[in-house]
Amino acid sequence: MAKPKPLVQSTGRRKTSVARVRLYDGSGEFSLNGRTLTDYFPDPELRRRVLEAFKVTDLENRYDVAATLEGGGTTGQSDALRLGIARGLIAIDPELRPVLKKEGMLRRDDRMVERKKYGLRKARRAPQFTKR
Repeated sequence: MAKPKPLVQSTGRRKTSVARVRLYDGSGEFSLNGRTLTDYFPDPELRRRVLEAFKVTDLENRYDVAATLEGGGTTGQSDALRLGIARGLIAIDPELRPVLKKEGMLRRDDRMVERKKYGLRKARRAPQFTKR
C-alpha cells in the first residue's frame, strides 16, 4: 500500500538540529525517525514542547506527524520539531498565524556555538600567559 500524500511539508531548525516535518490527516500519531514520540523523547517536558503548537491551536489528535530529525541534541531537536509543526499548521490554515506568533512558536532560535579561532584554545579563551 502506498503512503498517502502529506498535506504539507515544512522545516524547523534550532542550533545544529534540523527537523523535516510532514503533516497528514490522522489521529495524532507521531513517527520520528521511525520511532514513536514517547520513545524518541522520553522526557515529558520535551514532549510537552513538541505538542505545544497543537495545544495552542486546539488541533490535538487531528494530524499525524512524520518527521526526520538530525543533528544537535534532544532539546534542539524537540524545538526544531516544534517550529516545523507550527510552520506546517500555518501552511494548512494561515489564520492560525497570529495565535502561534503570539506564543512565540514561529521564531527560530539561531544561537549556535561560536567557532574556534586560530591562536586560541577555544572560541575566545586565550592560552595562559606567563610573565617569566
